Amino acid sequence: MNPFKTIQDIHDAFDAGKTNPVELTHFYFSQIDKSNHNAFITLCKERALKQAEVLAADLKGKHQGLTPRTAQPLYGIPLGIKDVLTMDGVRTTCGSKILDNYIPPYTATAVQKLENAGAISVGKLNMDEFAMGSSNENSAYGNVLHPTHPDRVPGGSSGGSGAAVAAKLCVAALGTDTGGSIRLPASFCGIVGMKPTYGRISRYGQIAFASSLDQIGPMTNSVEDAALLCQVMSGSDIYDSTSSSEPVQDWVKVVRDTKASVSTAPALSAKGLRVGVPQEYFIDGIDAEVKNAIEAMIQKLKQNGAEIIPVSLPHTENAVATYYVVAVSEASSNLSRYDGVRFGVRPKAAMEAGSLTEFYKKVRSNFGAEVKRRIILGTFALSSGYAEAYYHRASQVRRLMRNDFENAFKQVDVMVSPVSPTTAFKLGEKAKNPLQMYLTDIFTIPASMAGLPAMSVPIAKDRLGLSIGMHLIAPRFNESILFKAGALVESFGGDQS
Repeated sequence: MNPFKTIQDIHDAFDAGKTNPVELTHFYFSQIDKSNHNAFITLCKERALKQAEVLAADLKGKHQGLTPRTAQPLYGIPLGIKDVLTMDGVRTTCGSKILDNYIPPYTATAVQKLENAGAISVGKLNMDEFAMGSSNENSAYGNVLHPTHPDRVPGGSSGGSGAAVAAKLCVAALGTDTGGSIRLPASFCGIVGMKPTYGRISRYGQIAFASSLDQIGPMTNSVEDAALLCQVMSGSDIYDSTSSSEPVQDWVKVVRDTKASVSTAPALSAKGLRVGVPQEYFIDGIDAEVKNAIEAMIQKLKQNGAEIIPVSLPHTENAVATYYVVAVSEASSNLSRYDGVRFGVRPKAAMEAGSLTEFYKKVRSNFGAEVKRRIILGTFALSSGYAEAYYHRASQVRRLMRNDFENAFKQVDVMVSPVSPTTAFKLGEKAKNPLQMYLTDIFTIPASMAGLPAMSVPIAKDRLGLSIGMHLIAPRFNESILFKAGALVESFGGDQS
């Protein structure tokens, strides 16, 4: 049995001499070897063990006399990395056969920052191909299985990240979120998943799906761990012109101070927090157990001093349609580079093709069905005569959605809602109905379209033992209030493990 749940647990074990980075890394690889979740595509055993050995030597040398957490905030922490993020010399597939043999020559900024802080990257995590999906059934390397219910999906596209953290195959993981791909698997798997403000974390080294929406974020077993990883990764980057220079605050302190207030004066711990409840997020079709769990948590917030304020986001009804025009349009542009010349596999059949058209057909047949579907839709939406009617119009509606949030945040500090209308659904249940699958992200898409920070925190389980997450949304670059609210919800929700 894995005795470690959080970063604090591991650092306490290091301090007590119960384990060390090398032993711990071997332990997690043994956990992965015994797992049948299909959470990893590529393991980095040799690389990870070298990292662990260097860390152990450093502690005896230049960091002698310091505790690991003082030396480096992520000292010796085994992390999983979603396979959409590059690592120098490590195969990076994006869950696609078209990148089956791609070995990048550089490391993503977010990954590099974590490793500089002492983290150990144990492997690349399975995902929906090019991050396109809500169930992790679109990976070219097979389905990821739900960590506790193998007949269910773990959510997508960061399903490998969610399952790996929940199954304790790593302490934390990186995911990416375009329309909900961190928050949905976090909710389904019963962990914390956080999407920062767009631009808060550099996207350099993230293989693009939809460039104006993609964002890297942490998936962890606690709000404090999410705060720590986010804090380490945040900041401007000369390699990413969209990264922000907004000051990075001590979000770990925010979480700890909030937890302390719950311990000392629970009835007053949420006093002064204005919590918005968007009426458009409580619609027909939400599973009764999900709705009841969210409403019960809203009442707990109220009982502990929060002010509950109904708000309206009138353009929510257009969110899914708008998102799937913007996202597929940007995807069709980004994925055009996979032509077998610049990027992508170059199979023998392509090399023997009699024309350039046939060459492209042989190369791009390595895309999966969902990726092909979105490329075709996006190419149509950007084509001559249609771009104004679709992509440009969708961009205008996106601005209106952002205005909705800005107006609502004049009245409230944070908003809450379900993450998904249901808990984790069965494998294959929605695979043949793309529109039904797309609606899974109905509550997570609006925050992505507005570039807002958002988080899923587990609060309950349904009658089958499937996790229910609460969705929290904060104003742009106000991660502090998001982590405060997340810490309160985590405290009131109890241990869902």
